[in-house]
Amino acid sequence: MKYDLVVDAEGKILGRMASYVAKELLKGKRVAIVNAEKAVITGNPQTILKKYLTRRSIQSTIHPRKSPVQPRTPDRIVWKTVRGMLPMKKAKGREALRRLRVFIGIPEELADVEKDVGLKEDERTYIKYTVQSLKPKKTKGYVTVLWLAKQLGWKGVKYVEQE
Repeated sequence: MKYDLVVDAEGKILGRMASYVAKELLKGKRVAIVNAEKAVITGNPQTILKKYLTRRSIQSTIHPRKSPVQPRTPDRIVWKTVRGMLPMKKAKGREALRRLRVFIGIPEELADVEKDVGLKEDERTYIKYTVQSLKPKKTKGYVTVLWLAKQLGWKGVKYVEQE
């Protein structure tokens, strides 16, 4: 699959990156996010973990198996964040989500592709500016998506840490 935009998530704030990717998806671009486990979530680590654990504990009393599913893997955490920023009740939102791929690490097919750069020359400056603004301030606390996945009980941590 050929992608119009490849975003390297390493060191970028998850929410800001997700909103940028959601806007590009709604424009009709095919987007790939690589290094999903290296995206960061700013804030107090204990507060972030508590928020995700609270979401995971939500269960239906009538039929617990039909409760909302919350992801544990880094790629699905990033995917669900982008999904939350798309209008899923409309067809354009559902079609936009089909154009999104999220990867843990960098797959071989995208190893040689230039990251964080669009195809059009006039958009190049805009995208570079946006990517630079996605880096977190050094004084704020933050956690990586990999740390969050590890705390939520993801069993594939050992494969990522071996790389």
